[in-house]
Amino acid sequence: MSDGYIRLIPTDVTWQPTLEAAAAAVAYVARLFSGPDDDVEQVEHEFYDKVTLIDAGENTTRITCSCCLAEIDMEWFYDLIEENGESFDNLDTTVPCCATVTSLVALRYDWPVGFARFEVCAMNPTRAKYELDARELADVATLLGHPVTQILAHY
Repeated sequence: MSDGYIRLIPTDVTWQPTLEAAAAAVAYVARLFSGPDDDVEQVEHEFYDKVTLIDAGENTTRITCSCCLAEIDMEWFYDLIEENGESFDNLDTTVPCCATVTSLVALRYDWPVGFARFEVCAMNPTRAKYELDARELADVATLLGHPVTQILAHY
């Protein structure tokens, strides 16, 4: 059986909220999936010691270089993640296509991925409108005290 996730992360890769703000955001997101035909298996927050890859799982199948626009082999990305254990001291890397140093954030992923030191994650959410809309994202941002983006993941 596969799992789907809505992963909410700050737009600043190093930013983290207070514990109280994180708990408020988790409670809010859980309420978004509490209608009569809605469900969510689990909503939780995670603080990371280092900037961590917040991936889209099987959704991401292609990466394009932001410098030369060439397609980057996914195996290169997987090897890079394996070397770093999904946590990074520095997001700059030399891309294999044009040997340019660029940030992993700047690469173009066919399904958005992100990098963060904090996330709110909803596991297997179900409702008529799956992903969070702009108003809901703004509400989470207000609770946390920082703008957020969402990563839709499937594993």
